[in-house]
Amino acid sequence: MANLDRHSVMQYSPLTLAFLGDAVYEQLVRERLVLTANMPVNKLHKLAVERVRASYQSAGFSAVESVLTEDELAVFKRGRNAGGHTPPKSSDAVEYRRATGVECLFGYLHLLGDKNRIDELFEIIWNSGEDNDD
Repeated sequence: MANLDRHSVMQYSPLTLAFLGDAVYEQLVRERLVLTANMPVNKLHKLAVERVRASYQSAGFSAVESVLTEDELAVFKRGRNAGGHTPPKSSDAVEYRRATGVECLFGYLHLLGDKNRIDELFEIIWNSGEDNDD
């Protein structure tokens, strides 16, 4: 994990931060699933896909929005408002943009080296989705 200062991190484009944040977020999902239960890989994959899809991340933003700092909300908005969004068939444009904002935020926090904050926000997002799982 990098430990850059805020100014240095803000030099990256929001889509670059989202690129990194996507990997950070997906690793957290995969780790949580593996630690939750030892199950066949195809089931792990199916569960992971549900938790990393844009609709889930978009709903996750609603769960963390009230606890974000001003800086974090500004980073989220940079990601959400960045150009180049092409939503997948499983998502609409609004969900996809919000998911990109969440990924941008996770990339930003990762480059700051703020693992505690990443874990805190991830926990809120994870728990907010518990009611929606099968």
